[in-house]
Amino acid sequence: MENSVFEPYLERESVFKKDRDILRPSYIPENLPHREKQIDQIASILATALRGERPSNILIFGKTGTGKTAVIKYMGNEISKADERERVSFLYMNCEIVDTPYAILQNIGNRFVQDFDDRIPFTGWSIERVYNILREKIDEEKRVVIVVLDEIDKLVTKSGDDILYHLSKINDDLKKTKISLIGISNDLKFTEFLDPRVKSRLSDEKLVFPPYNANELRDILQQRSNLAFENGVIDDGVISLCAALAAQEHGDARRALDLLRVAAELVERSGSDKITEHHVRKAKNKIELDCVLEATRSLPTQSKLVLLGIILSEERNGTRLTTGDVFSAYRELARKAGVSNLTQRRVTDLISELDMLGLVNARVKSFGRGGRTKEIQSSVPILETKRVLEKDEVLKGMKNYHLKNQTTLLGLK
Repeated sequence: MENSVFEPYLERESVFKKDRDILRPSYIPENLPHREKQIDQIASILATALRGERPSNILIFGKTGTGKTAVIKYMGNEISKADERERVSFLYMNCEIVDTPYAILQNIGNRFVQDFDDRIPFTGWSIERVYNILREKIDEEKRVVIVVLDEIDKLVTKSGDDILYHLSKINDDLKKTKISLIGISNDLKFTEFLDPRVKSRLSDEKLVFPPYNANELRDILQQRSNLAFENGVIDDGVISLCAALAAQEHGDARRALDLLRVAAELVERSGSDKITEHHVRKAKNKIELDCVLEATRSLPTQSKLVLLGIILSEERNGTRLTTGDVFSAYRELARKAGVSNLTQRRVTDLISELDMLGLVNARVKSFGRGGRTKEIQSSVPILETKRVLEKDEVLKGMKNYHLKNQTTLLGLK
């Protein structure tokens, strides 16, 4: 039997003592360092549910990686431990995945349907019918239902706030059961777009989770690394470096955990047995590159043409580009790809969007009476980005393509 391509890697000793998922944000440890205050606040609100009464609705705000989801899932686990009479149902949904009113109601309703044949289908019913079935099934016995809507702002942006109105008002239609809502959002301002009736019902209690500082992130990483690694696997300074790098990114614990996990995986692949600061810096570069390439991969075709035009123009000229340079390159590429041209104004808008994504750097430069234009530079690794762009169906023919001579806006370089 031939050797498997995986064999050399499977034979290597793993640096992980246990499951590497311990270093993923989805893992919920037995205690959450530096979130004791928030846990206590939420516990004081949700304790009402364990007495069979409806708790206040809660809105939780905070930047990515501040422990919002972890704390709420932790509270769900604690409720299940304390709920001896089984009077509380805790339902968690991520609104990036479950992002329509139908899907929200279907997920809640099917939690209380015993017979598989009676389950609400993924699609095909009217919203009214789904709502009525949910209301009927959920009200069959006395209980408190806590519904968590993570990334609630994404739901509102895509589908409006009608579903929140119905869920916050459903208690008026129930006799035995009471429903309480917990919304989690990265966007402090999303409530400004809610109907005043929804806003007043939803915002009984508000909590804001502050970012972690470097010392707090170090404590979190130390707790996880003690669970994940054998003693002596991590060099001194590795955890402090991961914490410091993540603290620069608004105190993002997810970022800190990803740095440590990817550094450990790089060590494992290389056959080394010790995680050093060098591996952390390599992990940082890899994560950043992955983010850039994923952002590039998900661009619309016209934006990809603009970005490719910037990259090819830079390769040829080696200087900062004007809007005219980029438009000329874009027009040439669009013609070659058989794609209809956008106007120069629209291409300028796409350049601004690429600038906001961090894929290019565009700043306005004045030429006095000659007018103003943007000076544009790419902010991406050229070779890797070109490979991603060339995988697009429309841009396949651009491989090894070189731009022809261009005329520059205002005749200026």
